[in-house]
Amino acid sequence: MEFNAILETTENTAKIILSGELKASTAPTFKTEVEKAAATNPQRLVLVMKDLSYMASAGLRVLIFAKQKMGANVDIYIIAPQEMVMDTIKKTGFHHSVKIMDEYDNDKVEA
Repeated sequence: MEFNAILETTENTAKIILSGELKASTAPTFKTEVEKAAATNPQRLVLVMKDLSYMASAGLRVLIFAKQKMGANVDIYIIAPQEMVMDTIKKTGFHHSVKIMDEYDNDKVEA
């Protein structure tokens, strides 16, 4: 399945919609979108993963990069990860560094 990472930004939020398989060959695309998102100085980074079917360690490295690039004051939300992706996140303990939700409503999240 083809990988896509689509960045959408609003005043305080950068949202990246991920789909397909996030692996070594596609991780640079995701990293580029993270860098673009960081340049907007958001308060939140929202990663929509409901259509992400697979994430390799290269994708996890980009998540860690995102956490470092955004800084400690930026909350990172992982939205609707599939079970296989969630297992990868949990095995590394990264789920302790982010907020995992079934759905994201910008109006209901406190700044």
